[in-house]
Amino acid sequence: MEYIFVGEIVNTHGVKGEVRLISDFKYKDKVFVKNFILYVGRFKDELKVERYRKHKIYDMITFEGIDNINDVIMYKGDSVYINKDDLVIDGLLNEQLIGLEVYFGSKKLGFIEHIVNNNAHDILVVKDNKRNHLIPNLDEFIEKVDIDNKKIFVKEIEGLINED
Repeated sequence: MEYIFVGEIVNTHGVKGEVRLISDFKYKDKVFVKNFILYVGRFKDELKVERYRKHKIYDMITFEGIDNINDVIMYKGDSVYINKDDLVIDGLLNEQLIGLEVYFGSKKLGFIEHIVNNNAHDILVVKDNKRNHLIPNLDEFIEKVDIDNKKIFVKEIEGLINED
């Protein structure tokens, strides 16, 4: 089973077992739905989503069979994961791109350290020895993604990479 990180439980909410989750996961609408199984904490406890709602910056989740704050307080500060095979989407998850080597032509540029969402599109933060490079995760800039060999090839567009 391959686990994908989707967020962190930062607190409880109320006394009826609801938790506050901070998540920037791209496919919340597919995983925070009734009966979807989330894996919580270091031991990946299986918890089934009962209810979901948005509240301010938080994703509020109530788990099936839990209706008391005392049953969820232990998860405060824990990470939340999904099983990659439970999510059916076209394309790749951002989480699968982190750590891949990035090539600009034949030159190794660095590796993807993390991905930032600027509400318009995702931006790959590529780290090399000297600096970070920001590359939009759009077809116009990405030539090829080779997950098997853990490589991404960026189109050779003049001015995309500062080579000073």
